[in-house]
Amino acid sequence: MKSFAGVLSERELEAVAAFVRREFVVAKAANTRYHTAENGWPGHERYGAAFPFATGELSLDVPPDRLDASLAAGRRLYLSACITCHDRGTDAGPAVVWEPRAVSYPPSPATCLSCHNREGIAPRPPGASGRALSPTYHGREHPSDPDDPYSIHDRVPRLQGLAPVERHGERLYQANCAFCHAADGTGRNWIGSFLEPHPANFTDPALRSRLTRERLAQTMRNGVPGSSMPAWKSVLSPREIDAVAAYVERAFVRGDAQITRE
Repeated sequence: MKSFAGVLSERELEAVAAFVRREFVVAKAANTRYHTAENGWPGHERYGAAFPFATGELSLDVPPDRLDASLAAGRRLYLSACITCHDRGTDAGPAVVWEPRAVSYPPSPATCLSCHNREGIAPRPPGASGRALSPTYHGREHPSDPDDPYSIHDRVPRLQGLAPVERHGERLYQANCAFCHAADGTGRNWIGSFLEPHPANFTDPALRSRLTRERLAQTMRNGVPGSSMPAWKSVLSPREIDAVAAYVERAFVRGDAQITRE
């Protein structure tokens, strides 16, 4: 949870807090539930077999012979995925230390092959020099490195040669947009990877060829219907939106700023 100090006024923060308490805590309104299509979870009901374990209706230590095939599959799904957000549910007996498989590793072969060929080597981006990336994940050991595989995209790139407006946009982007689009503009951080549809990957060559500073600013102002991209015109000023668009264009779309990582 990032800080909204400096983004929302004290009055606005109090209004949001009052709304959240009324809708989520008091009214428990159905339209505010997290797993809705509006919140980026279309078709969530297909995971219904895991719901009893997520809600605590069924404890995790129910004897296997009391579970039918559907519930047994739901328990496995809960322990392999849902548990990352829903803690470990409940158990009827003494507390059990569950050791779920993290959903971030091991990824499916399709996930790795989207960037790496079958020999485990990532091809160089067009125009890049030097050798191809090694089988490690972006130069970091996989899977033992604690930064792997999502949080590495939350490392803020070091950019040199930015104009003052681009530097201002960098601060605004990293304080706001990076939450979904990742610090490196890929949208491959944890939040970005789980949102449906995924946030724009500003480093994708196909997207970069269509993006302009004007289009970036317009999208920020008005949002994207049917996605998790909100309209920022009531949060950031026109000058701030233009600054973010300038930064994104220079750092990710054009990619001509010098970027180094520790």
